[in-house]
Amino acid sequence: MHIQLMADGAADIPERAMKILDVKMVPLYVYIQGEEYKTGVTTDTETFYQKMEDSEELPKSSAPSPMDFYEAYKQIDGDVPIIMLSLSQNLSATYDNAITAKNMLLQEEPDREIEVINSKTASVGISVLLHAAKQQIEQGSSFQEVVTHIHEQIKKTNTLFVLKTLENLILGGRLDRVRGTVAKYLNTKLLMHGSEEGTIEVTEKVRGNKKSIRRFVQQIGEHVQTFENKVIMMSHCNAEERARTVLADIQEKYAFKAAYLTEMGPLSSTYAGKGGLVISFFKD
Repeated sequence: MHIQLMADGAADIPERAMKILDVKMVPLYVYIQGEEYKTGVTTDTETFYQKMEDSEELPKSSAPSPMDFYEAYKQIDGDVPIIMLSLSQNLSATYDNAITAKNMLLQEEPDREIEVINSKTASVGISVLLHAAKQQIEQGSSFQEVVTHIHEQIKKTNTLFVLKTLENLILGGRLDRVRGTVAKYLNTKLLMHGSEEGTIEVTEKVRGNKKSIRRFVQQIGEHVQTFENKVIMMSHCNAEERARTVLADIQEKYAFKAAYLTEMGPLSSTYAGKGGLVISFFKD
């Protein structure tokens, strides 16, 4: 049975995985230096990173509109069920807009099968869920079985962040400027994670870059004991060499079935800042 997977522009999907997943993307909007861009459509990652570095203000983003989602749904053959995995509802209006669009379409075509799922995560967290969904589809699972499986996997999704700089959090008002300045002076790095409610929370503050990376990698073993059937995905903000080094360390310590690497899209990189890393995997 063919099921069309969809995601919004907050999903950071490795190119190698994108070829496997066959995901239709609904872009986010990004505003930087007075111009509007659609993620992955009217700007590429390299250009965005450069504009972010040159700008004195952080980019702003907005969710795809209900009409954006509606038009994306309409492009899919009416006989093909759709599963749309959205950025966490607690981080954006994306989920609500995707639901509104679904209801718009069902008023016209009540027999359509569309499921909009709140992923409760972001970046590569959405990608590991898409990977799990694709595996179920390939195994011949029904539409409802795939939907049920995704909801089960959302409870197991673990998304971890480590930030090399606090500059973007300070600029974005996510970290008090005085406390942020003190933290920078003390060379404090933040370890963060996606909560069960779909928010992003600080879990630890670690002094020094090397210590923060060691702790970042160490956390994986606190959540997973069996790795053979699991994948891990990592995204980075303008720091490919750093990311490859850390991912190699992870692979040396933990025997994941596969590891994927990609650049962060505009949404995640706006708050992570240069050198930020995100990993996602399923807990036992």
